Amino acid sequence: MAAYSDGYWWSRDGLRLHYRDYGANSALPPVICLPGLTRNARDFEDLAAHLAPGCRVICPEYRGRGESAYAKDVMTYMPLSYMQDIEALLEELHVTRFAAIGTSLGGIVSMLLASTWPKRVEGVVLNDVGPEIAPEGLARIQGYVGEGRSFDSWAHAARAQEELNGEIYPAWQLADWIRFAKRTHKLNAKGRVVQDYDTRIAEPFEVPGSATGVDLWPALKAMVDIPVLIVRGENSDILSPAVGERMLDMLHDARLETVPGIGHAPTLDEPPVRRAIDGFLARISAESAAS
Repeated sequence: MAAYSDGYWWSRDGLRLHYRDYGANSALPPVICLPGLTRNARDFEDLAAHLAPGCRVICPEYRGRGESAYAKDVMTYMPLSYMQDIEALLEELHVTRFAAIGTSLGGIVSMLLASTWPKRVEGVVLNDVGPEIAPEGLARIQGYVGEGRSFDSWAHAARAQEELNGEIYPAWQLADWIRFAKRTHKLNAKGRVVQDYDTRIAEPFEVPGSATGVDLWPALKAMVDIPVLIVRGENSDILSPAVGERMLDMLHDARLETVPGIGHAPTLDEPPVRRAIDGFLARISAESAAS
């Protein structure tokens, strides 16, 4: 694992939030990696190690995940609150230009940031998400988020994850599932393996109308001139092929990379995706240096 430092910042409503900081400051804009709904900074440890020799990589954890404090008001477990928290972090770190890599929910937060601060965002990688969520994928996520399960061992947690996500990563072996479990779970005070997030993040889904969320097509339209790399799992039930094509039609500088044989979401460790991200970041870094 690459070396990183732990950092903390305060949300505007008084929560102490955590991030990992990889790599040294450089003339290049940093890369902000934003995880999915139930995930945390550990999701990006391999990608951050890969990128950090060339640039600074910042991996925040949303409120209610990982080492970040849990929210007092569960209705702040919403994309707008997460965006505001990331804005506070960027202000704290005096980051004025950045690239964003967002997986699932992280892509939604990235779209909100880019549409709010278009002149500060060098480029965005949207990992298996767009401005429109396929209903079957949303229903699947609602079916498991917030369950609050616990396990006797890492092996038991890994098997449970395989049962839940085996169709998403059909080639994974037990070692892969144990690694996945250790990224998404933690040991509690009683020695049980539990999910590493506040189970109350599911409660906003129960509010009538909240499941469909806000219309994000205007946010994407505001990103029309920002370079975008769209990554999609071939079997994704979140980002449909039709929505991906519509995104390409709307954006002036966008590319779609499809990862064969997997669902939602690619890990971003797949070799074709790594090559696509490397090329994308190299190009926008060169354009930033020339401007």
